[in-house]
Amino acid sequence: MPVPPPAAPRRRSVLPDVAVSLTGAAFLLAGVAGVLPGPAAAALAVAGGFALACVRLAWLAGPGPQQPGPQQPGPQQPGPQQVVTFRCHAGETTDTALAHGATTTGRRARRAALSRRVAAILDSAVLVAGLTVAVLPLSDAAHRLPVALAGLCLTGALHVTALLRLPGRSRLSGPELVRRTVDVLALGVSLVFAGWMLLPGGPVPAVAGVVAAGGAVVLAVLAVAAVAERRRRPGAARCHAGAALTLGGLTLLVVLLAYGAPDRALPLVAAPLVAGALLTAAGARRTSGGERTGRDVAPAAWPRLTAPAGIAALAAGIHLGTAGEFSTAAMALGLAVIPPIMAGELLAAADQRRRVQRLAAREAWLRRRLGPDARAAEPVPLTRAELVRAMAERSGGALLVVDLHGVGGAVPEGPVLTEAARRLRAGAGTHDLVARLGDTEYAVLTDAGPVLAYALGLRLLAALAEPYPRPGGVLRLAVSVGLAETGGGDPEDVLRQADLARRRAVQLGRDRVEWYDAYLEEQLVRRLDLERELPGAVARGELDLVYQPVVALADRMPVGTEALLRWRSPALGTVLPAELLPVAADLDLTGEIGRWVLDRACRQLAAWSEGGRELWMAVNVTPRELAAPDFVARTATALAAYDVVPERLVVEVAEPVVGGELSTVVARLAGLRSIGVRIALDDFRAEHASLAQLRRLPIDLLKVGPHLVGPGGDGQRPLIDVVANLADRLGVELVVEELESEGQVAGARRAGCRYGQGFALARPATAERVEAWFEEYPSTAR
Repeated sequence: MPVPPPAAPRRRSVLPDVAVSLTGAAFLLAGVAGVLPGPAAAALAVAGGFALACVRLAWLAGPGPQQPGPQQPGPQQPGPQQVVTFRCHAGETTDTALAHGATTTGRRARRAALSRRVAAILDSAVLVAGLTVAVLPLSDAAHRLPVALAGLCLTGALHVTALLRLPGRSRLSGPELVRRTVDVLALGVSLVFAGWMLLPGGPVPAVAGVVAAGGAVVLAVLAVAAVAERRRRPGAARCHAGAALTLGGLTLLVVLLAYGAPDRALPLVAAPLVAGALLTAAGARRTSGGERTGRDVAPAAWPRLTAPAGIAALAAGIHLGTAGEFSTAAMALGLAVIPPIMAGELLAAADQRRRVQRLAAREAWLRRRLGPDARAAEPVPLTRAELVRAMAERSGGALLVVDLHGVGGAVPEGPVLTEAARRLRAGAGTHDLVARLGDTEYAVLTDAGPVLAYALGLRLLAALAEPYPRPGGVLRLAVSVGLAETGGGDPEDVLRQADLARRRAVQLGRDRVEWYDAYLEEQLVRRLDLERELPGAVARGELDLVYQPVVALADRMPVGTEALLRWRSPALGTVLPAELLPVAADLDLTGEIGRWVLDRACRQLAAWSEGGRELWMAVNVTPRELAAPDFVARTATALAAYDVVPERLVVEVAEPVVGGELSTVVARLAGLRSIGVRIALDDFRAEHASLAQLRRLPIDLLKVGPHLVGPGGDGQRPLIDVVANLADRLGVELVVEELESEGQVAGARRAGCRYGQGFALARPATAERVEAWFEEYPSTAR
């Protein structure tokens, strides 16, 4: 048997985390309010969170579910009856494949063992931190500070040991190490300054000063590492952040005890401690699954200017508001924040210059290698990873994602893409960066604001949409452009947002520029959900029909019903036709759904006809269904299958869609009438063009909206009178739909309209409820 892959971690519920957080918050408030003794409240506040974290870490540290027992051969050592199968690559012998498989399996086993050891160390660190707080109520006041110091030192040592052994850690290059050191120095100095400003006035206990300064440095190291790793190693980043919160909470505990703070202040350490424990467990769980994010993932940008400066400014403002002045030492420490910040900015600028020089050298080499047209042939010396890094280093601007589509089924390739690339570079600004994301997809990063970025998108669209000469004629491309503001956000998120906007431009017909916003994302996510769930809905029995009666306005007697489609999706709820049908058209499911609707409607009409009630059933048909060559034959087959009189079936087609394919529609409708099926024209607009083409359409019923029933203006007759007069001359019956008030019903009756439909008369309902509603009226043929 093949070697089984490592089991994927199960999705964990957040309910336990929420429960322990709420419980801890309750104990914290009780301690601060004095309802419980401070040490006891602190111990109770952290108990649940630390217990949950320890259980999770202990589970990760234990033997996995596939760990072989003493007498059971493991997957790395097949038993006598086992057959191990490996897939050989081209040119690879079976022995080589076996060796390769054994190496891969051994590497996986070593990685799993390392993850378990790290989880065990982290479990010990969390346990020590929890016990440090738990013993506070059991210790007298004189021994609490030594206990807290011991717990802080031991917890810190265990965390450092575990973090240095996390899987996937790579050695930093010289420049990266310098940048990381400068970032840590800037943040560390700002945190030391903040601690200095926030400590109470007067003499500072030696223990508090040393611990606060050391804790600030450790916190800076962990915070910078967490931010730098959050995209490449999310699990490791969470472990670093959890360690920072845990050690920060214990540092705060030592400072409070050193200053002799009142007992009701001790529960304040519970929040960072519980958050740190749960975050550490979450990170260890992520790393145990073997996280791999790929080599092209750029490290996350650290806000090297805003974070240290913001922390120092906030602490200085609080100190100024409370103390009113700065000491000489405080001012010197505050000024010490500036040099590392400036050094970090200079290093970032140097990195940017080197990157630009590298790109320029690549482009020059390409021009020499490929000749004068190299610039046009290769519009992007930037890769996706380089684009992400460039976005991380910019604090403003916009990202444009450009997609090219061949018109009429043509595929843009070769010289056409070369010319498109040349136009893209020519249209982009001097300082704009261009990257290639796919075969026909590009990205442009600009520093321009929203208005200028949108104008850039329009210029690129116009340039790329111009005809492309090629042998035998010209080719036209449709262009879709998505825009998203960078604004210092996560580069991957910005790239995703711009791509969502591009998809929206494609859905709206292409040759347009679309901005990203949250509502757009909701629409696109909804659309993707619909596209995922709709295939197979007919086979799963998720489609349903509801029926809205049509009544005679003279006596309110039912004469027919209209079948209305509903999709009862278990995942998405009830979906109406306005949302369902466009997705069905894009997925080429209109025919399948239309056949189901026609079959179900005929079956229901036959069931009602057995009771002696002669009603008609109206079924809405899309232009794509009408265009099918076998539509008339399929309709006749459905009528014969349920022994339905053809005159009782009414096929409705919307008037706005008729104009585009009038000749095809007329032919199909004539074919339906030839077998006895009646035709209704829905959404009649009563415009001049509509009145003109009304004579050409073979229809029996004309459905109009209630807006035609109102009084005429300037002493003229209501427009419904004109339509009613024309319908009478053509032998067509009028149905006024969407009647929602008794006033509209009365107006339709005064205008001479024979039939009505709407909420004021009867609402859509299931077949059973409509049938019960029919029972209130005598059976009458219409």
